[in-house]
Amino acid sequence: MIQAGSCSKLDKDVMNNSQAPNQAAYEQLPNKNKVIEILRNIEELILPEFCTTKNSDLNIQEKIELTQKMLIVEMLKAFTAANKTMDHSADSSRAELITNSFFSKLINIREVILKDAHAGYRGDPAAIDWKEVVLTYPGFKAILIYRIAHELYLEKIPYIPRIMSEHAHSITGVDIHPGANIGMDFFIDHGTGVVIGETTEIGNRVKIYQGVTLGALSFPTDEKGETAMRGKKRHPTIEDDVTIYAGATILGGNTVVGKSSIIGGNVWLTESVPENSKVLMPRIDLRIKNGSNENNNNKNQQ
Repeated sequence: MIQAGSCSKLDKDVMNNSQAPNQAAYEQLPNKNKVIEILRNIEELILPEFCTTKNSDLNIQEKIELTQKMLIVEMLKAFTAANKTMDHSADSSRAELITNSFFSKLINIREVILKDAHAGYRGDPAAIDWKEVVLTYPGFKAILIYRIAHELYLEKIPYIPRIMSEHAHSITGVDIHPGANIGMDFFIDHGTGVVIGETTEIGNRVKIYQGVTLGALSFPTDEKGETAMRGKKRHPTIEDDVTIYAGATILGGNTVVGKSSIIGGNVWLTESVPENSKVLMPRIDLRIKNGSNENNNNKNQQ
């Protein structure tokens, strides 16, 4: 059991540790709760008929201006924390340019994400319509947040895209790195346990099921624990019209799944396959018992 006063002692020990950031550094880090609030505001701006926030009573121009100001504040913190820059004027100008550019893309993000919703409806006969996909599917929620975070990632903004994507991970069970490149009409069915790594490339009209991993192979490190693979292609390429069933694991930056291929459930794949391939686990012999057979077997064994 933690004794009374131990937390305050721990705080002092951490703050006195030369390797720990000081209080000023903590204050410069982006505020996770603020970033999530910004994310929710952006979701509402993209899909106002489906998303509501505490700022829903504001008119659209007021929402945009509020969210832009919030994003700029958190972006400046991110630049300061990551780059340790002292050129606040340059950072402010950059943050404003990125924010204006990002908000000009919201219409395009809406168009793309609605195509993802329709792909979900086409891919799941259990869906009533595409609106149900938007309202209820965790895979769609994760893709929506990915589409937002990816645009910010492309602007080389530190921390904020990952805060957004890990928030999506926490509420949907789907882990999509904002650096992944994902094409149009993307659908994740069920979603739980899906992992899509930073340098993954996914084409158009790809459908994946729960538990799929698009990951990296283990890589060597030097005596300092660093790897030469940082910033290089480590995750697979999935071409157009591929379906990947539940539990499949596809690893490696040189691994390419050719277009119109099917990857079966629980497959472990670390090599490329040509287009129109079907990759399946070998059939295993099943032992099926019912109550009467089991009783007879027990009698024969006696």
